[in-house]
Amino acid sequence: MSCMKFDPEKEIAPIPFNQEACQLALEMKRLGLVWRPHVGCFAWDPDNCIKQASPFPNRIYFVLSMPRFLGIFGSTINMIEKLVWLPTWHQARSICRQLEITDDVIFNRLQQDLLLDDDLKNIYECICSALKKRTIK
Repeated sequence: MSCMKFDPEKEIAPIPFNQEACQLALEMKRLGLVWRPHVGCFAWDPDNCIKQASPFPNRIYFVLSMPRFLGIFGSTINMIEKLVWLPTWHQARSICRQLEITDDVIFNRLQQDLLLDDDLKNIYECICSALKKRTIK
């Protein structure tokens, strides 16, 4: 059976991690967002370290097996260094609570851009803003 690759011209993306979301996730990483890799996380491989093709667009991978990823990267530290964590909507909202980003801040940000595809991007932007403020203090 051959693998059918995702076709963005004909299909709806299975996950909302477009290039803009990936770049915002990279910014969150640069600003100090901590990621502890575990099963159930999505990660972007910007440097193409993982040679096996991803079933998702844009070199996005889902951590289904930690031993498999550790086999590729050798250690969790290398995995954290080479990959960029893409928090899901639920994970991003949990990060917001940890950073004390209120629901009002999220709601106001989402009202500025009501496109459904941008919900996660808007939450990532709120996280980036909070992380920047934290590093300035």
